[in-house]
Amino acid sequence: MESENNIPLKESERIDDLERNGYRIIQDTKRFCFGMDAVLLSGFARVKEGACVLDLGTGTGIIPILLAAKTRACHLAGLEIQEDSADMARRSVRLNGLEDKIDIVTGDIKEAGGLFDAASFDVITCNPPYMTGKHGLTNPNDAKAIARHEILCTLEDVIAQTAKLLKPGGNFYMVHRPFRLAEIMVLLREYKLEPKRMQLVYPYIDKEPNMVLIEANRGGRPRMTVEKPLIVYSKPGVYMPEIYDIYGY
Repeated sequence: MESENNIPLKESERIDDLERNGYRIIQDTKRFCFGMDAVLLSGFARVKEGACVLDLGTGTGIIPILLAAKTRACHLAGLEIQEDSADMARRSVRLNGLEDKIDIVTGDIKEAGGLFDAASFDVITCNPPYMTGKHGLTNPNDAKAIARHEILCTLEDVIAQTAKLLKPGGNFYMVHRPFRLAEIMVLLREYKLEPKRMQLVYPYIDKEPNMVLIEANRGGRPRMTVEKPLIVYSKPGVYMPEIYDIYGY
């Protein structure tokens, strides 16, 4: 089975339009497809012109591809431990003609400091597994479980490797769950990544937040801005205007 661009597709794969610069992405309906958290993270990250960017646990490459569309980053890399996902990401990079701008590397986040030069990135992004332990875990080898649960890496692994790879003054952007916010702040400070900006994401205006977006700066001074809440839906199935802006509709 092949796409119209002669990029091979596997049986359960499809091509989704990202509504940005005509870019598209290959996804496997039987594996973990990207969600709103990745899109919101790409909108929250501030990437200057000429920046070098690394996405840890890139999955099918959604964040590097979105950042290539939204920013003037010089070069982007995505690190992914699951070869099937990395292969999809590479094919999506080729599908969009971004081979000169995006590299997909197969490897372990815990070993990222040995895969890339120290202090070599201006920006690092991560949409890590949110769940700890075996909460709700059925199959530890399942691609969806690996994406959602801390099976192959922990929050501390992500932050420790980020601290090694960020340039002094570089920024780290992460999306996570509010119930782990205290742990996140403690670990960021422990690894000399100063929390600088935070935004809570609410599904509806009268519900509790279900996501948190965080910016941390390597070696920054203490002072954090809490941005106004981001509300996703005005009513079931209808996005708030800010969400349409982030998606690019």
